[in-house]
Amino acid sequence: MLCSMIVNGQPLPAEQSHVVVPWWSFTKPVLAAAALTLVRDGLVQLDEPLEDAQFTLRQLLKHQAGLADYSELKAYHAAVTDGQTPWPADEMMQRLDASRLRYTPGAGWRYSNVGYMLVARLIERVTGLCIDDALTQRVFIPLDVTGVQFANKPEDLADVYPPAIASYNPGWVYHGLLVGPLSQATRLLNRLLTEGLLPDSLLQEMQESFALGGPISGRPWAAPGYGLGLMIGKTNSGHLLVGHTGVGPGGVIAVYYCSNGSNQATCSVFAKGNDEGQVETQALDRLIAAVGPCQ
Repeated sequence: MLCSMIVNGQPLPAEQSHVVVPWWSFTKPVLAAAALTLVRDGLVQLDEPLEDAQFTLRQLLKHQAGLADYSELKAYHAAVTDGQTPWPADEMMQRLDASRLRYTPGAGWRYSNVGYMLVARLIERVTGLCIDDALTQRVFIPLDVTGVQFANKPEDLADVYPPAIASYNPGWVYHGLLVGPLSQATRLLNRLLTEGLLPDSLLQEMQESFALGGPISGRPWAAPGYGLGLMIGKTNSGHLLVGHTGVGPGGVIAVYYCSNGSNQATCSVFAKGNDEGQVETQALDRLIAAVGPCQ
């Protein structure tokens, strides 16, 4: 298990925090941050329907756009397991019947990687840049985050931990798969929430969560929720966590921020396997040790 922490603005020594790992769905907060810089700069409206769409950017970022997800397709899982070449995005959308909304935008919640693929396309269209360059200019450089890139083909995973991931084709992640040092995931979330990339009002909106129900068996959430690209919720310990968990072939990553009184900390944990609850609990335990029990 790998771990990286920042406590009250200071990184803690960690021998393996430089190891490059797949960020899986922690890619979503990065895409959300870039999209919200477009809102900050007046290039996109958060609550107006997007071009040729019935939903808004807020609804996309919050998984409330009415979209389905390709993870629901049995053929998708079979193709990944068989090591097939990823389908072109248009073919995936056709197989999913993605143009058919599953509910009225804003009237429900359904986790959708397709929604974040559309967020990435929006960023490219508005900036006129490929998504790699757009994230570099709008997120990585302002937050002083380095060594992070999109994995677009299996060769891009050759030096990524764990080694078994090298047989995976990242083209199956349609919104894009960021890979980078674990320490940079910690740095990114910490600086996103504390360093002023977004104005306070927009950062507050990013952290306004949609309640997703009660406790989740095997995981530390007592009242989980989802904001704009962020998993947010109270834990069984009473702490409020803000960040994201990601899971894929080879491992789980959990990157979370927690504040308590005058103390604040950000922790990233990566472990092989697929036990999200175990990795989230490891991150929470380290955060509680840093910020103390709830006051």
